[in-house]
Amino acid sequence: MSAPTGPSTSSTLGNAKRTLPFGNGNGNDTPLLAMAAETGDVKLQNDDSDASDNDDPDDLNTRIKKKYTKDRKLGEGAYAVVNLGHRRATATESAVPVAIKKIKVNTEFRDGITMDAIREVKYLRELHHPNIIALLDVFSSKNQNLCLVLEFLDSDLEMIIRDTSQTLSMGDIKSWMLMSLRGLWWCHKSFVIHRDIKPNNLLLAANGVLKLADFGLARSFADPKRNMTHQVITRWYRPPELFYGAKHYSSSVDIFSLGLVFCELMLRTPFLAGNTDLHQLELICQWLGTPTEENWPGVSSLPGYHDAGGAQVKERGTDFFMNTFIAAGESGVELLMKMLRLDPRKRCTARAALDAKWFSQEPYPTLPANLPKKGGGKGIEKVGSDLKRKAGELFNTPDERGKKVARKLDFGGGGG
Repeated sequence: MSAPTGPSTSSTLGNAKRTLPFGNGNGNDTPLLAMAAETGDVKLQNDDSDASDNDDPDDLNTRIKKKYTKDRKLGEGAYAVVNLGHRRATATESAVPVAIKKIKVNTEFRDGITMDAIREVKYLRELHHPNIIALLDVFSSKNQNLCLVLEFLDSDLEMIIRDTSQTLSMGDIKSWMLMSLRGLWWCHKSFVIHRDIKPNNLLLAANGVLKLADFGLARSFADPKRNMTHQVITRWYRPPELFYGAKHYSSSVDIFSLGLVFCELMLRTPFLAGNTDLHQLELICQWLGTPTEENWPGVSSLPGYHDAGGAQVKERGTDFFMNTFIAAGESGVELLMKMLRLDPRKRCTARAALDAKWFSQEPYPTLPANLPKKGGGKGIEKVGSDLKRKAGELFNTPDERGKKVARKLDFGGGGG
């Protein structure tokens, strides 16, 4: 079955009906089944399509391994080694670049495989969508390391944000937000929370298509009674309920994270860049508002909640967001506010966000092929560095980016 791309929409402009590129879910349309393989986004591989039930596992592993060449190393960390590779050319297919991620054996875990690696394989096997990175194959190395063969992507959204030589139009930002939401919509529709949405986990293909990557912290939320850890999501993109130690939460944590990515795309610097968890929570209270029983019923019952006392800031309203993110316009600010609500139950869903009228208004989302790019040699090295990290790490070194974050904008002037 082909991979759904996400809800589709059309809007009336004058007397003409315009269908947005790659859809956003406006109106009452049902999700379209657009074909990932047929649109050229990725060709999914069947590891064992030519294998019989009686095949020896070692033979099967060898056949899979022989499909690929391993080229130069792109990055190495404590968790994984990433190499550029190629799927060998066949009589019917040309050679295709891939990323080969070798998970290092960890003796602290059963069978030497970390839960991050197990999650990544499990969810990438289940989630086939044009806006989610494709896991093409899995095999073991001669040293019994688990090797993941991923589609090759040579850039990420963090690189675009940091490249100040490029101007990002609101149409560009709409396009990246639209593709991110489509990927999240499919995850959440499949009862999977990503739990580490941030710019360097939003990878970019050469054709401009954005894809969610790094599912090492993902988990299913089909069983609402099971406790979940609050120690997930990279600090700068973590919602307040996790700082308060919530054991039960929903896909709204991903929406909050993506809302902060939305801010970062407009500001070209992280909106809330805390140095510690406590500092991060202070920034949330300062710029978004202090969580109270009034704006978030039940918050005081969370295990890590503490009353801010007299230093309370009212939950920010339209005036503050319009003054801070004026370029987004009224409809863009409306969407952003719905994504960054303090009370997770009041945040919009990915499906509802795709319905936002902001996507149907001028400037329209830029076609992926026309989006700013930042690939090439540096892009390849950067993505290799992204893929080798353990899920949830902020940056490759503690001061790699934090020291560069300057509060260049005046966040004052907005009440409400």
